[in-house]
Amino acid sequence: MKILYFAWLRERLNKSDEEVTPPSNVKTIAQLIDWLSENDEAFEMAFANRSLIKTALDEEIVEHDTKLGRATTLAFFPPMTGG
Repeated sequence: MKILYFAWLRERLNKSDEEVTPPSNVKTIAQLIDWLSENDEAFEMAFANRSLIKTALDEEIVEHDTKLGRATTLAFFPPMTGG
């Protein structure tokens, strides 16, 4: 699965994307965040307040409790403001 990071998440993690293969017990976006946090201190700090992080699974905005299924791309980004 390809993960894309946008805005200040990209800056805090010092990467715009990465390829990951989560274990089979990781079924939802929330579980993926947990798994990534366990393996990367920078990720854990960047995602400390998960309510600030929005997600898109295969280009569709979804909640953190959404199942990953066979998705190929997940994007994490902060809330956006319009103007």
